[in-house]
Amino acid sequence: MREMPRGLRRRRFIMGVLAVVVILGANTPPAWSYVSDYMHDQLINSDDYKSRYGKWDVIELPPDVRVNAIHAALLPTGRILIIAGSGNDTEQFAAGTFKSLVYDPATGRTRLISTPTDIFCAGHAFLPDGKLLVAGGTLRYEVLEPQVTRAAGLMVVKNESPNGGPRVFPKGTEFVSPAGKKFTATSEFTVQPATKVIVKGGAKVTASTTSIWVESTVEGPSGVTPLRANYKITGLIGQDRENIYGLNEKMTLDKQDFQGRREAFEFNPYTEQYERVGDMAEQRWYPTLTGLPDGRVIAVSGLDGAGQVVPGINEIYDPKTKAWTERKDLQQYFPTYPAIFQTAKPGVLFYSGSNSGYGPATKGRDPAFWDLRTNKLTLVPGIRDADMLETSGSVWVGPVQDQKLMVVGGGGVGDSPKSTARIDIVDLDAETPRFTPGPDLPEAARYPILVTLPDDTTLISNGSKGYRGRGASDNNNARIYHPDTNTLSYAADPNVGRDYHSAGVLLPDGRVLTVGSNPLFADKLDTITAPFEQRLEVFTPAYLYQGGVRPAIMAGPDKLSWGKTGEFTTSDPSQLATARLLRPGASTHVTDVEQRSVALEMTPTATGVKLTVPKQRALVPPGPYMLFLTDKRGVPSVAHWVFVG
Repeated sequence: MREMPRGLRRRRFIMGVLAVVVILGANTPPAWSYVSDYMHDQLINSDDYKSRYGKWDVIELPPDVRVNAIHAALLPTGRILIIAGSGNDTEQFAAGTFKSLVYDPATGRTRLISTPTDIFCAGHAFLPDGKLLVAGGTLRYEVLEPQVTRAAGLMVVKNESPNGGPRVFPKGTEFVSPAGKKFTATSEFTVQPATKVIVKGGAKVTASTTSIWVESTVEGPSGVTPLRANYKITGLIGQDRENIYGLNEKMTLDKQDFQGRREAFEFNPYTEQYERVGDMAEQRWYPTLTGLPDGRVIAVSGLDGAGQVVPGINEIYDPKTKAWTERKDLQQYFPTYPAIFQTAKPGVLFYSGSNSGYGPATKGRDPAFWDLRTNKLTLVPGIRDADMLETSGSVWVGPVQDQKLMVVGGGGVGDSPKSTARIDIVDLDAETPRFTPGPDLPEAARYPILVTLPDDTTLISNGSKGYRGRGASDNNNARIYHPDTNTLSYAADPNVGRDYHSAGVLLPDGRVLTVGSNPLFADKLDTITAPFEQRLEVFTPAYLYQGGVRPAIMAGPDKLSWGKTGEFTTSDPSQLATARLLRPGASTHVTDVEQRSVALEMTPTATGVKLTVPKQRALVPPGPYMLFLTDKRGVPSVAHWVFVG
């Protein structure tokens, strides 16, 4: 007997189910819900559906290794570093419990990592050797005005002596005013010696300054101090007592914002350990770190030790010396977590206007080129909904050689109820760059997750219409952006809602991992506090359900240089269409300036392909990349790791 075609079998099955549902639904509404869910599961797991729209799978880790995923970075080992730090949990912060997790998506294995400080809300960027630079984090949580019990504020510590080296003062160091008011330092701090310059007729000495946060030793309004005074430091003797002293700012019982850390670390993906490097000049919470063509990294913005946006003080890290240099010639102000990208031109960065969290509505919000050679900003016009760039996402679209960048979604400043479905595109190579409209999202979205795929498309998923998911407003949808047609196509809906504190990264097998979500409330009326979302979810794009044999890279070099060619052994080279180097993602707070796809010149050989890396270092900053070969159907290979530089 001839077998019935699969499509006909499915239709007959569904019709049979519908007949049962009609009978049951009239008397038992739950039956309709049950069968409806069953039919939906049958649909989204069908081969036809997956080959068109892909599929999402939820992963629940064992309870003892679950963490609040604030940051996610794909390491060149293929494993994922998930950073929680204190995980936006004041109890964990007070207990000094800081967590990081390494998760292997290929095997499911996990490992909790010793985490030295609270790198919750730090910045990160990959270095040429594959280590992940992690800088800044949380020195102190915010305290709302009703809970502030001790007057506090900024103390500027000065040292007028050029003699001796740096002086380290412990947390709890006491400052005493002429009137007897006492304040203590809330963290350890270092005071540098004064600078001494020989000039004609003598020497010029300039006192060093260090700003720290202090709080009153007594509770209540008696600690409030509106006037400035010189404060002696308890325990100093002799000349030190005169040379090293404090000058207070206003000490108040006002709301106290989050405060940033100075510490920086390199996370070693091979030993899976944090390695301490030089401290930043500034304390930073919510900073952006952007890699430069020479392998150095610039750190921008963040909240300082007083909970204020760093006032345009930017600095550069050199992985050769493990030290930071404050660049006083590069004074530029940006809101926290600004989306700043290295363009194809050395020394020229682009700020898309996307940012997350803190800064005035009228300062540092406009998209612009930033020329590091002249410290000049050149504004780029045309962005729609310009007042809703906060919590928007930005990403390169297509190969980075095209120099096209996309801004997606976003909302009003702070906890504004405003949000937008806007997608705008800018061509940075245009004679006069200007944003132009792209296709709108199906719903307005703050915190969209944007992930560059090997076939030159971009996955746009999740986010929420409301600030931190207020009103149960998570968007459980996904779309694929196609840069060649400037259109969106439907993708399967994610199962897990994700808004604030979520992230997504491309995996070496071509799938996408999403993590995190930290909504304020769990219900539409905003009355029930929501837990942090600790489930992971993996999206398998439709290109992995096309059937047939997937392209494969069997052998090839793991190091390439600019303008050089490498030969790779592959399966069926005649069917290959494109070769791309994809920089691994390092995502947090809607900000991932690491992602970029680099098109390689490809020449078929008898056993594979020859691939040539572009000559321009600004297009391909040194460090780790995933090499994907994609066939004429749009199906990518599993990645082959390559270091450029």
